Parts: sequence; C-alpha cells; structure tokens
Amino acid sequence: MHGRVKVKSTAQQEEEKRKEREKKLKIYVAARDACFSKRKEGIFDDEALQISQQLLSSNPDFATLWNYRREILMHLETVKEVDEVQKIYVAELSFLESCLKVNPKSYGSWHHRWWVSTRLPKPDWARELNLCDRCLSLDDRNFHCWDYRRMVVKMSGVPVDQELAFTDRLIGSNFSNYSSWHYRSTLLPLLHPESPCHKPPQSSTPPSPQILSHRVCEEQLLKEYELVQNAFFTDPNDQSAWFYYRWLLGRAEREEMISCVYVCRDEERVAVAFSGPVNAQACGLLLVLDGLPQRVEWRSVHPRFKHSPVWICDFPPGTISDIPNEHNLTVHWTEKPTRRDCALYTGRSESWCRDSATDQELFRSELSVEKTSVLQSELQSCNQLQELEPLNKWCLLTIILLMRALDPLGYEKETLAHFQTLKEVDSMRSAYYSDLCSKFMIENTILKMEYAEVRVFSISDKNLTTLCHLDQLLLVTHINLSSNQLQRLPPQFAMLQCLEVLEADNNSIENLEGIYHLPKLEEVILKNNKISSLSDLQPLASCPRLKRLDLRGNPVTQTADVESKLAELLPSVTDLLL
Repeated sequence: MHGRVKVKSTAQQEEEKRKEREKKLKIYVAARDACFSKRKEGIFDDEALQISQQLLSSNPDFATLWNYRREILMHLETVKEVDEVQKIYVAELSFLESCLKVNPKSYGSWHHRWWVSTRLPKPDWARELNLCDRCLSLDDRNFHCWDYRRMVVKMSGVPVDQELAFTDRLIGSNFSNYSSWHYRSTLLPLLHPESPCHKPPQSSTPPSPQILSHRVCEEQLLKEYELVQNAFFTDPNDQSAWFYYRWLLGRAEREEMISCVYVCRDEERVAVAFSGPVNAQACGLLLVLDGLPQRVEWRSVHPRFKHSPVWICDFPPGTISDIPNEHNLTVHWTEKPTRRDCALYTGRSESWCRDSATDQELFRSELSVEKTSVLQSELQSCNQLQELEPLNKWCLLTIILLMRALDPLGYEKETLAHFQTLKEVDSMRSAYYSDLCSKFMIENTILKMEYAEVRVFSISDKNLTTLCHLDQLLLVTHINLSSNQLQRLPPQFAMLQCLEVLEADNNSIENLEGIYHLPKLEEVILKNNKISSLSDLQPLASCPRLKRLDLRGNPVTQTADVESKLAELLPSVTDLLL
C-alpha cells in the first residue's frame, strides 16, 4: 500500500515457524523410524548409511545411530576391498568434521572419530593432530579434543618433548588455559623424572604414566616455578596456574604398610591399622601366634566399610586370656609383603607395636618438596604477592599449605588467621575452609599427642566441624571433643577400639552412627547436643561395657517414659543423667 512493504505480525511469524518446525520434525521422525526399522531387520546397506548421516548431521548426539553406523561400517569391512574401506573411512572422517562444526563437544562424534581412526587401514595421524590444533584454537578447554589428542599422540608416537613444546605455545598465549597446564603435568614426569634411570628416549613413544613416579627432577622444577609464578603474578585471580603450582610442589605418596598392631587379653582381640584403607579380607592378611598360623576372620570396624584403615579379629576363647603366659604375635601382609611383630608380656592385659613417626610420616603434606629451602623460597614469593593482593583466596590457601609443609605447629597461629580471612573473602566456600581448618587442627593435636606419647586426645573449643584421621587414634582411651560444631560421630569413629571415655558435650550432634561395637567404652558425656529420639541412641547398645551416660540438655530427654525406655535399650548403664 503506497509502495510500503507489508510486515507480518508477530503471531503470523510464530505460526509460520511452528509449521516449519513441524514439517522438519515429521521428516526427522520418518528418517529415524526408517533407520530403526532397517537395524531391526539387520540391513546394513549404503541407504542406511546415508539415512543415519542425514540424521546425525542435524543431531550428532544420537548415540544409538552412531552404534548402528559402526555396525554398518564393520559389515562393509567384510564385503569391500581394503582400498574401498580406506575411502569409506576417509569419507567418514570428513563427515565427522561437519558434525563437530555443529557441536564441537559432542561425545558421540569424538568417540566415533576415535573408533574410525583406530580401524582405518592407513591412518593419517598428522591430519588428526592438525584437526586437534584447529579445534583447540577455537576452544582451548575442549576436553573431548584433549582426550582425542592424547590418543593420537600415543598411537602415532609423537615425542614427549614435542608435546611439551605444544603446551608452551598454548600457555604462552593464554595463562588461563587449565587444560594445557594439566596436560603439562602428565608430560613432565615422563621427560624429566626424579630418577634419571627412568628417563625415556625423547624420540620414542612415551611410556604409560602409571608406571612412573609423578615426581619431577629438581632442576626442571625450578624452571617450572618461574613459569607458573609469571602466570599468577600476571593474573593472581586465575585458578589454573594455582592448581598447577600446587601439583608442582607435589604430594608424596604414602608408603603402604602396617602402621600399628594392638592386642588385648580381655576381649582376646587383635586390631591392625594400615597406612590407608585396605580390604583385609582380600589382600592376604595372616596372623601368627607363637609361631602357629591362626584361622581367624578379619572384619572392618564398621559394616559400612569394605575398605578400612583398621581391621579386627577375635581369637577363640581361652587363646590368650592366660595372664601368667607371654605370647608373641606377628601380622603378615602378604600382598606387599610386610609384617609387624607384637609381644604380649606376662601380666599385661594389652600390648601394641607401632613406629615412632615424625609429622612428615604421620601426615603427608599436600606440599612435600623435599628441600625446605625451596619451600621457604616459595612461601616468601607468595607472601610478596599477598602483600599486593591481600584478599586473593588462591594465594592465601597456598600460603597455608606451604606453612603446613614447613612447620605445621610453628605456623599454627598464622594458619588460623589466614583461614579466617579466607572465610570472609570467599564466603560461599566457608564450610570447606572450616572443614579444612578442622583437619589441620586435628593433625596438630595428634602431633602434640605423639610427641608426649599419651593416650588422651583433647581438642575442645576449636570450632571443629568435622572429624578425620580417626585411624591415628586406635590406641586412645579418652577423647574430649566438647564445645565444637560437630553434627555427627561418623562411622570412622568405630576405629577407636581402645576408647573408654567419650566427652562431646556442647556440640550439635544428632547422629551416633560411629559408636559401633566399641568394646571398652564405659562413659559417654553428650550434654547439650541435638539428640532427639531414642533411635538415635541405638548404636550405644552395641557397647557392652557402657556404664555412665549423660544426656542432659538433649531433646530426647523430653520423651515420655524416657528413663524406663533407656533402661530397656541400655541395660548395662547404671549411671544415667537426664
């Protein structure tokens, strides 16, 4: 009208789009049904290949169609000549490139490309590396592409030093490239291992990382420190370099061993503590008493644990209960192999054997570079950065870890102050910092206890939110957890096989799951907690020696006839305070 273009209304445009979508959907569903029908009938022809290609071009995340497509290709392998199969698979790779343009992070497309590449009669690995380079130039955090690249590198035997240079280029162009930092961490131990005798030839296919130590030689470490410090001084808030930095400082792998053997005449029981969780029923644990192998049944301290750091077994009645006699006991861990001896002397009701351990042996610090001078230098660098960026959470957390590695007790005051700052500047993760701080406080308390060689563990009024390292408390007889922020006694609490007195008043405890078959427990003080029902107290019924129970200030005391019900639930208790 008057030369003006007629503009369709919004409603008309939406209606036309709806009709167009319906038309496309009908075509898509018809093609899908045709494909499913062919697969059901066992038809693997070129038409099925074409239909599946049409569907996957628009939706490359259709896993069933990729499976069908592989079935078709495997069938064609049996009826075609090798040259024809080569052409088919080369065409398949070209088709896959178009799928990756639709979705560069398609699980199905990358997996199918890996499958095709491994079946290709004459693979062109240079082409595949070039494809990875192009994809990573568009998105350097495409982890599907990184996984595929690692496979190509392994299959084609790309030298390790060449791949390390590749990470140099990517990191140099973008310090925030987390994937490149991670890939670098897998390459360095292969090219610069701590032990020179393990160093592989640079031109050979890299060996599997599983067979080498993850540690890197000191000379290369110093170069890496300089590189990563350039990164986090450039952008202190980027997490990629900080994570790599913590990896560089290293985590020592704790040697697997039997750390303690405890034997008790009264219960005729043996408890064995390991340096980490194991399955004693499957790992070949042999108990020898006075030179004779014993037929005993090992069990974890709690039914929930198939793997546990502490395992126990019972002798047949009368085996070691004779006070006048001495017994020599040996526990063999045949899987390692390692062993530990323990003598139960005349007149002694219990005995144990454990190594005197330093703090480095008890708690392998997350940062464990061997030379203290290196750690001290890194702490100084981080402190300098913290002066420039006082509220940088990554810097604060790394300083805490460095202090832990250098002197956990000497830096305790500074560590607590840094944790408080962390909770303020990163409030969304305050619970994590509280748990981590609790872990460090428990470690410090255990260290002090070890140095004094006592069996009392007291850590009251420290704002604990979680319990850990309970396997280190196997020999503890008295534990005081009062005035903290604990909400439960976890199943790991059952590792305290020698515990006689538990004080945990003024917490927020609702769950006593960990008080399970503690054979020596006699006194439990749980004043001012949040135990609200009798069922919450059920685990106490498994403690045969329990005599005194203090529940004052708990909601459960308001239950009708609570005293009579508790007397029925816990008949061994003679001193009940409500």
